[in-house]
Parts: sequence; structure tokens; C-alpha cells
Amino acid sequence: MSFSHHSRLAILKEQNILLHLGLFATTLLTTIAAGVFWAGGTLSFTTFANLITSLKPGIPYALTLILFLSVHEFGHFFAALYHRVRATLPYYIPLPPLPMILSLGTMGAVIRIREPFKESNALFDIGVAGPLSGFAVCLGLLLYGFLNLPPADFIFTIHPKYLATGGSPAAAPEGTLQLGKNILWLLLETTLSPRNLPPMTEMYHYPFLFTGWLGCFVTALNLLPVGQLDGGHITYAMFGRKGHRTAGRIFLLFITLLALPSLLEIAASLTPFVPAGLLPSALIRLSWPGWILWVFILMKFIGTGHPPTMYDHPISNSRIAIGWISILVFLLTFTPVPFSIT
Repeated sequence: MSFSHHSRLAILKEQNILLHLGLFATTLLTTIAAGVFWAGGTLSFTTFANLITSLKPGIPYALTLILFLSVHEFGHFFAALYHRVRATLPYYIPLPPLPMILSLGTMGAVIRIREPFKESNALFDIGVAGPLSGFAVCLGLLLYGFLNLPPADFIFTIHPKYLATGGSPAAAPEGTLQLGKNILWLLLETTLSPRNLPPMTEMYHYPFLFTGWLGCFVTALNLLPVGQLDGGHITYAMFGRKGHRTAGRIFLLFITLLALPSLLEIAASLTPFVPAGLLPSALIRLSWPGWILWVFILMKFIGTGHPPTMYDHPISNSRIAIGWISILVFLLTFTPVPFSIT
């Protein structure tokens, strides 16, 4: 089947370069500011020179996070350009530091596809290029972070009060943010056995580890086989409309069940109608209530269906193999309990 194609030069010429550069620059600034926070620093506005100096600790976090977002989104864009599908350059989404919120400095980046997908190969290639490209960056950041850890006393630059109490506490204080481990993290932790690897209650002060972890988390979310997420595009191209619908329902049920134990625990603390201790603590530790929010967002805003391409057809065996690699990446990067509070 033949389609009318846009020239790649025409696609490039229709980009609003100034808008994209402006969003990029703004997001770079907000992520540097967020990086200062995660590095344990504070911004100084007394003089311009002091402001520039106070921003420096946030640069490693900002550059590595922007690198991940850029590679992921440009993976989509260049795949779209290859197939001559009209798409925009990445829109970076800045998130200024907000009171009472642990800001990452950005809500990510997106590209906009300006026309329907013409056929299954284009759908698959554009869908898979982003997460696989981004995962390569995540893996590189984590490997570098694991192999280049600072000395053990680095943590005292973040928490000087630990020196007064004789060193790092054996257990994190109550109310401390704790990040979860995915399979990739566990594999690197086991095979590399690095010295001075921080606990997950301190890991976010180490920019390469933190942005590598964040990239994995974002990659897994994008690879959920639901709706028109990247994973939804991949699943639709590999297994067709029926397979996509089945996979989406299974994963929505899965993450709902993953949220249920912690939701019951919260309900038990708020009302006498739900008995406390209903579920074993081990099951509750494997649960994260935030998944129910994702179910709501997917069902009410993003949608769980997928429109057909202009020409649905089976994809090649090589693409099927790449699709299974993307499923493996999802399994490696998915974190059942990404965030918790001690």
C-alpha cells in the first residue's frame, strides 16, 4: 500500500525552534535548581556571583536528567523523521521548585505526532525507539554511578549533623524518603558489589545513581502496554488490536492489585470499618498506593484503547525480536514500590 509522504526537510522546516529552545533552557535552569536541593545545598540570591556558585552542585543532576529525556524523545523524533511522519521536536516541561514538594525540576518532555500512523512498521519503530534509546542512557548512568562512587564520608557533606552523632545512623530517621529497587538495580548491586553504595534512603544525593534510577522509572512507565503509551504502540504493532486490549486489561488489573494492600492499610488507619492487620506486613511492603492514581490517569485521561493505523499488518521477525527486548527492558526497570516513607 502506498502513502503520500512528507519530505524530511519540510518536517524540519515546520519546527518552532525558538519555542523548543526556550523550553529547553527554562527546564535546564529548573532542573539545576532541583539538583541543588537533591545535593543538599541551597540557592543564594545575595549576589549574582553567589547565585552562580550556589547553582554548581545541581549541574550533574540537571545534565544527566536532561540527557536521558533528550535521548528518549529524540529517539522518537528521529524514528518519525525516518518514516516521514510529521512530528514536533521535544517539548521540555519545566517544573519550578514549589514549597512542600520534592521537585525534580521537570515533568519530562514530549513530542507531538501530528498525523495518524500510516502503517505498523512506523508505529512500532517510533514507539520503541524512545524507551530503548533512553534505557541505554540509564544503563550507562547507573554503571558509571556504581563504578565511581565517592568516598564514604561524602554523605557528611549532605548531612553534617551525622558527624556530631558519630556517623551515619544504622536506620534512616522516621519520615525519610526511600526509593525502591528494580531488577536492574539488584543485578548491578549483586554483580558489581561496589564499596560505599548508599542506602536507598540516601541514594538520591548521588546524581548519576539518582538520574539513572529516575530514567528507569520513567522508561518502565512509558513501556506499560496500555493505551498510546510507548508500550501500547509496541504491543499493538506486535500483537494487534486484540492482543493490545488483553495486555492492557491485564496490566491495569496488575497495578490495581499492586496498590490494593497499601490502600487497605491506609483505610484501616482512617476508619474502624476496615480491620487493622488484615494483610501480612510482607505483602504491604510490596504495595504502593500510587499505582491506583496511574490507573485513574490511564483510564480517564490517556485512555486505554489504541486507534488503528492506516494499514495494520504483521511486522517482521526482526522487529518482533526488538519488541521482546523492550519487554525485557520493562521487566528490568519496573519498580513495584518506587517511593515509600520510612
